[in-house]
Amino acid sequence: MEDGNNKRLIAGHLAACGAYLIFGFNIVLTKDLTNSHIFTPLSLFTLRSAGAGLLFWILSFFSPKETVGKKDLVKIFFASLLGYYGTQLTFLVGINYTTPLDCSIIATFSPVFTMLVAAVVIKEPITTKKALGVAISLAGVILLIYNSSIATAETVRTTTPFGIILILLNSFLFASYLGIFRPVIQKYTVVTFMKWIFLFSFVMSAPFSFSDLADVDYASVPTVCFLELAYLVFFATFIAYFLIPIGQKELRPTLVSLYSYMQPIVATSLGIYLGMDHLSLMKVISCVAVVIGVVLVNKSKSKKQTA
Repeated sequence: MEDGNNKRLIAGHLAACGAYLIFGFNIVLTKDLTNSHIFTPLSLFTLRSAGAGLLFWILSFFSPKETVGKKDLVKIFFASLLGYYGTQLTFLVGINYTTPLDCSIIATFSPVFTMLVAAVVIKEPITTKKALGVAISLAGVILLIYNSSIATAETVRTTTPFGIILILLNSFLFASYLGIFRPVIQKYTVVTFMKWIFLFSFVMSAPFSFSDLADVDYASVPTVCFLELAYLVFFATFIAYFLIPIGQKELRPTLVSLYSYMQPIVATSLGIYLGMDHLSLMKVISCVAVVIGVVLVNKSKSKKQTA
């Protein structure tokens, strides 16, 4: 029995680690893909929804059948609107105005938003330690905004306050999605829930992106762009959405969220290697402040809390 528990625990750690490694690479590769200006943010969203959605629907034919009630379908529609349509569009647009490193730093602020949403939705108390953590993380983000706002006009590949706001909005929307729609998320399996999420997302975005997709000269698209798109669809969407629930099932939320700190490390290393970013003292200080704040928020949770 103990060996079985250890194996599940190891699987949980590997799943969480793998998912956030994928997200770290995704930030840089998506940035490179959007820099090509071949696909618009909305058309990228549509391709992602279509590709990952198709994979989930195919997988559903080989999974246990689940019937989704009409009321739950309505809830899943709004969950898709808030948790996927809104979050992905803000990310795909925001990545155009941020460097990979800055985007990954801001993304680590997400657990703080989750804590704030939980306080409103499920009345989870905000302790002194949580409040201190929020203040420190917020200071880190403000420092990053200030540092980016005074960048010279000659600076290339820099982050703008508009980009920071969009990535912060991305984190807030996803945190709201988890807090508001948690009951329906837990009610169904990952495959069942995600196949409807992606179907609704595709239906909402396809009419507005059809002309953009039709205008693309696919014959002239570089192979590297197709490879980056394949990574975005298969790994960053399909695989990652499988791994995260495994980590959440076997590990406490605190441990799962701590793996999000891998994103700045991966994004920084790859971004600097590809010449898309540079490391500065201000960015290091901002990153450290955000991470310390989020650690305080996570450590303030009661030992009895598992959700």
